Amino acid sequence: MDKITLLIHCKDQPNIIASVSNFIANNRGNIVYLDQHVDREQDIFFMRLECEFSSSSFSLEDFKMDFKNGLVKTFHLKWRIYSSEKKPKMAVFVSKYDHCLYDILGRYNSGELNLEIPFLLSNHKDLKPIADNFKIPFYHVPVTRNNKAEAEKKQLALLESHDVDFVVLARYMQIVSSTIIDKYPNKIINIHHSFLPVFVGAKPYHSAFKRGVKIIGATSHYITEELDAGPIIAQDVAHISHTYTINDLIAKGRDLEKIVLSNAIKLHANRKVMVFNNKTVIFS
Repeated sequence: MDKITLLIHCKDQPNIIASVSNFIANNRGNIVYLDQHVDREQDIFFMRLECEFSSSSFSLEDFKMDFKNGLVKTFHLKWRIYSSEKKPKMAVFVSKYDHCLYDILGRYNSGELNLEIPFLLSNHKDLKPIADNFKIPFYHVPVTRNNKAEAEKKQLALLESHDVDFVVLARYMQIVSSTIIDKYPNKIINIHHSFLPVFVGAKPYHSAFKRGVKIIGATSHYITEELDAGPIIAQDVAHISHTYTINDLIAKGRDLEKIVLSNAIKLHANRKVMVFNNKTVIFS
C-alpha cells in the first residue's frame, strides 16, 4: 500500500478541500488524515493531508503530474508531496555538549524517530565515542576564523554526498553562514534556551540564576541569517524556585532543550510543519 503526505498552501478561496478530496477519490485513494488552517490576517489557506492507495496500478509520478496540471493551476497552489516509503535523512551537527545528542540517538535507536541519520559532524573530536557506540559515522571538521569557508565546503560536500534532507544543530556552537542556509532553507533546526536575547553569552543560566528568574524555557527553530530569529517550531517552559542551585537550573534547562529539540525533529520529520513569512503552522 502506498501512503503519501500532501502539504499545500494558497490564497484562501472556496472549494479547495472538496476539490482535493475528490481528486484523491478519483485516483482511488483513501484519506486517513486531513487538517487545515486559514490565516485570516494574510488570507492564506494551509492544509495537510495523508492518504493511502491500495491499487497496484497507482503511480506516484503520474499522481504528481495530474495534480500539477490540474488543481495546482486551478487554485495556484504551493505544494509538496512525500511518500512514506522514503524516510528523511537527518545529519546531526554537534560540538562538545552531549545531552541533546544522547537524547536524539536514544530515541533513534529505539525507533521513535521516523528518519535516518547518515552521519554526525563536529568541530571537535570529543563526542566521537558516542557516535562509535551507536555505530553512526562521525566526521570531524574543525572550524576556525581563518578556515570557516573551507570548513563549510566540506560540510556541504558531506551533506550532498549523503543526500541529506535536513540538519539538526544539537548544541553545535558555531554560527552557520548563508552558504549552507541557502542550500537548506527551513531545513536546519537549532535549539537554544529561551533567555535569548535577555541573557546572552556563554553562561546564560548563570546570568539567569543571579537575577532569580522563576521560569526557564527552550526554543527550537529553523535558522536564518538573522541569529536566533528563524521560524519557531517548538517551545516549552518550566517553573523554578529560590531553592534551585545553579546546577539544578542548568540540569532543568538541559532537560527542556532535549525535549523541545526532539519534538521539533519529530514534527519536521513527520511533515507537520509549514513555514510562511517566517512563521510556522504546526499540524497535530
